[in-house]
Amino acid sequence: MLSVIIDYAQNNERRASLVVCPSSLSLNWQNEAQRFAKELKTMVIRGTLSERKRQMEQIQDYDLVITSYDLLKRDIDYYVQKDYQFRYLIADEAQYLKNSNTQNAKSIKKIKADTRYALTGTPIENSLSELWSIFDFIMPGYLFTYRKFKTMYETPIVKDESKETMNKLRMLIEPFVLRRNKKEVLTELPEKTITVLNNEMGEEQRNLYLSYLVQAKTQIAEEIEMNGLEKSQIQILAALTRLRQICCHPGLFIKDYQGECSKLEQCMEIIQDATSSGHKILLFSGYTSLFEIMEKELQKYHISYFKLTGSTKVEDRIRLVDEFNENKEIKVFLISLKAGGTGLNLTGADMVIHYDPWWNLSTENQATDRAYRIGQKNNVQVYKLITENSIEEKIYELQQKKAQLMDNMLSTKVSFINQLSKEDIMNLFK
Repeated sequence: MLSVIIDYAQNNERRASLVVCPSSLSLNWQNEAQRFAKELKTMVIRGTLSERKRQMEQIQDYDLVITSYDLLKRDIDYYVQKDYQFRYLIADEAQYLKNSNTQNAKSIKKIKADTRYALTGTPIENSLSELWSIFDFIMPGYLFTYRKFKTMYETPIVKDESKETMNKLRMLIEPFVLRRNKKEVLTELPEKTITVLNNEMGEEQRNLYLSYLVQAKTQIAEEIEMNGLEKSQIQILAALTRLRQICCHPGLFIKDYQGECSKLEQCMEIIQDATSSGHKILLFSGYTSLFEIMEKELQKYHISYFKLTGSTKVEDRIRLVDEFNENKEIKVFLISLKAGGTGLNLTGADMVIHYDPWWNLSTENQATDRAYRIGQKNNVQVYKLITENSIEEKIYELQQKKAQLMDNMLSTKVSFINQLSKEDIMNLFK
């Protein structure tokens, strides 16, 4: 993308291009531009409202302007008032636009630009409506109104599994989708090995899990019977979350739990063996509260670590990433899956541990790619920790099934979770 902007800047009069990205990536964009495109005059719009206004008044003096989705929502009236016409408008992590009714989507669609790009590794996470919303940003009207798109494509593909309709939609979008698998473009990358490691709950943890499972299954069945599937989703998610927490560590669910946890023991064995052999590790979890438990274990064994969560400041993210990559003494990086799954270059690590499975396989893949990317010189070992005979096994199975439709749609292994039926949901509690 930087190459495209450079080409325009070198051959035309100055006109700014605008990158809109998650706030956590704004400084990363600036750093990458300074590293690979020093000839571009770059500005990140940030700070207080008065500071941002001063910056926005200078847009015409820059080649590349970077702002976040959050700030764009606040500043959109100013952009509209000034009637800026950007050369390129780039939506990074464009899954932020997956819901066309959000302010993220509505705001960015008001920005004028000659050409629009959407950058994302997950064009479809949960439903085909997300693909429609992204296309509505880059090419408004191309996939019709959403109502017509749903009738013509989404319903036949998702509910009727119509291969003919799927092929028609693929033919429509294929000319405008540039998709490259990592193996195709990064032939110099070393090998990546993915290993699923199962662990078996001990008696105390197992009894706790089964006790809650029976209780949750009964409650959810009654809830669905009384209020219907759609109105029961919060209760269903809460019950599934409790089961997942017990698998990760019962202490996430039960205060002052002092019993054993098979997964934590397994994880610490891996970390001790790996760090003593000189490996550096990224450990991802969907639960930031788990890190409090993990930190005590790392301290017990005198293993140095960093931690990154949603509360980590943008400036600190860059500093922590740089120091982790350069400092051989920092062995482990604890990273929240949502906060650190994208936008980080952590090639200093050569091992990735996914402590708990996430619903979307694509989210896990993006997290793994923090280490498995340009600049990685070592083979990368990826471990996925799955508790046997539990909700985690069912999530893992669901990941594999949901990945198949995306393989057919965009030739990329990205999962998408559609509305689960009552039968699907009750199967999770078996």
